[in-house]
Amino acid sequence: MANALDPHAAIATTATGLADGRLRTADGKPLARALARSQSRARRRAFLLVLPLLAFILITFVVPIGQMLQRSFYNDGFSAHMPALGQWFDENPRGTDPDEAAWTALATDLEAAAEARTIGIVGTRINYDVPGTRSLFTSTGRQVRRGIEPPYREALLEIDEGWAEPRLWSAMRNASTPLTGNFYLAAVDRTRADDGSVVQVEERQRVYVMLFMRTFWLSLVITVITFALGFPIAHLLATLPMRKSNLLMILVLLPFWTSLLVRTTSWMVLLQQQGVINDILVWLGVIGGGQRLQMIYNQTGTIIAMTHILLPFMILPLYSVMRTINPSYVRAARSLGATSWTAFRRIYFPQTLPGLGAGALLVFILAVGYYITPALVGGSSGQLISNMIAMHMTDTLNWSMAAALAALLLGAVLLLYWVYDRMVGIDNLKLG
Repeated sequence: MANALDPHAAIATTATGLADGRLRTADGKPLARALARSQSRARRRAFLLVLPLLAFILITFVVPIGQMLQRSFYNDGFSAHMPALGQWFDENPRGTDPDEAAWTALATDLEAAAEARTIGIVGTRINYDVPGTRSLFTSTGRQVRRGIEPPYREALLEIDEGWAEPRLWSAMRNASTPLTGNFYLAAVDRTRADDGSVVQVEERQRVYVMLFMRTFWLSLVITVITFALGFPIAHLLATLPMRKSNLLMILVLLPFWTSLLVRTTSWMVLLQQQGVINDILVWLGVIGGGQRLQMIYNQTGTIIAMTHILLPFMILPLYSVMRTINPSYVRAARSLGATSWTAFRRIYFPQTLPGLGAGALLVFILAVGYYITPALVGGSSGQLISNMIAMHMTDTLNWSMAAALAALLLGAVLLLYWVYDRMVGIDNLKLG
């Protein structure tokens, strides 16, 4: 009995029960190992639950984008079908004039490509660098399919003298390898000269840099306008009683329930010179009948329509943050002698910055990639870089050029995102 009450004996008994120094479960297994197994099973279960969504994202989003971006620097339309000429280019440095071996390789490859019906692919690839050359390849292919006799230089020049153009041979040399940076050069209004140096294209061909600058400038303008319009609306929604606030919120969300195409075409009706807004201004006497404003098919139409469409993306993040701000903070500042403007500037506004950052980021990124609205109401001066990407995808079928433009746009957005993170901090962003 005395041993049972002795504390030293109790400690000795406990130490004996945990002789290896490790806690164990009821069935005698080490507790740490049992916890690790349980956590591992929980992670596997969670992974299996999200696996279908992960596979869906990989198959429908990541893989197609990866393949598309690959086209921006990989195009084997020429190199895969003109192997003999490609070998001659590998064996002879840039600047070497085409000899009879080069003309023989060209004739051999043209005959083989024409027989395999891939001459159009070859011509399309060179046509990206030298416009108008696709017809040269296809017409020559029809001729050489019936047979061509040496000397091949004279035979090919007899078919078309365009084969002697140095620019054509320079383009074929550049295309003789599937890996190329020419599409990125073209995306910044640059090209390669006959000697391989990088030069700026002619002034009348400089369109891409201008479109990039216009895209980011208009996106910034639209972001600022949505902030100026959305901030007071979000503040009103956050301060009104819940019943009235919910009613106004329905009006804010109403555009989401309407087709984007319908909203854009509605602005076309409102903004055109014979449209509703101009009619009202003429009726009020603000402008004369011959002074109707041109508000569509230009940058003005793009800004107005896109501001209306993207405004909810600014209001909702701001509202979600303003709703959580305690109004007693502003009242306390005013009771301590601060003016209404000072209380707003130093107390209220800083607390809305997470919502402002989220709204600005959403609006800006969406505006940078918008396509339908600028295409319908932008005209020639309101087009964005997304419209040029779509044109290369659907009209010219120059997917490599479209991929290069898209890659540069993606890189610019990611750079701005990084700058935002360094200056403001992504942790301060709040979507709701």
